[in-house]
Amino acid sequence: MGGLFSFFLVCLLLAAPTLAQHKEQHRGPSDLKEYIEILERPERDKEQKPNEVIKALNITDYMTIADIGAGSGYFTRKFVWAVQDKGMVYAVDIEPGMLKYNEEMIEHLHTPYNAKFIVAKEDDPLLPPKSMDLVFLCNAYHHLEKRTDYFARVKATLKPKGRVAIIDFYHDERSGNLGFSKDHLVPRDTVVKEMTDAGYTLSKEHTFLAKQYFLEFVAK
Repeated sequence: MGGLFSFFLVCLLLAAPTLAQHKEQHRGPSDLKEYIEILERPERDKEQKPNEVIKALNITDYMTIADIGAGSGYFTRKFVWAVQDKGMVYAVDIEPGMLKYNEEMIEHLHTPYNAKFIVAKEDDPLLPPKSMDLVFLCNAYHHLEKRTDYFARVKATLKPKGRVAIIDFYHDERSGNLGFSKDHLVPRDTVVKEMTDAGYTLSKEHTFLAKQYFLEFVAK
């Protein structure tokens, strides 16, 4: 995952979750704090529409969900609130500091829950086999390297009817000014091809996010 958790200045505005980090130096505490503030900024909700995303995913109480590139927990908390202690949420990231913040914020929800926080490898989310109803990535796909291999590993973690949901920025004018170069963004059609090569079929596409595609895949 060589592009993962890119430098702070590269990830301004609608920055990707921190699964993404190149083989660069780890940030200091002050940089991590600033990055969290960007991920958690209140105005993000207007374009990200997290409540609509959760509704579109048809989450039920007993689901097991993995939030890959969970970062500060922007979506992790939504998943925890959706399944509470009847289901299970895995927050996956390669940055321990982000996961620590994520866990602390979930505790502040003051609701019963089951969650695990996994410090993953760059090429492996380290999820248990045949356990996931939903694997979710928001703004993390374009940071992964060897994506076909990565999602072949993810496939082994899915239950028979498990899904992979991918939200990421359009690589063209539809995503507007993101504050960083779009050269590393992955076109929607490339995602479909790579996921097909990894053994998936596109099962659903949601179109209510203006700057991002929102795709669901199932294993073939």
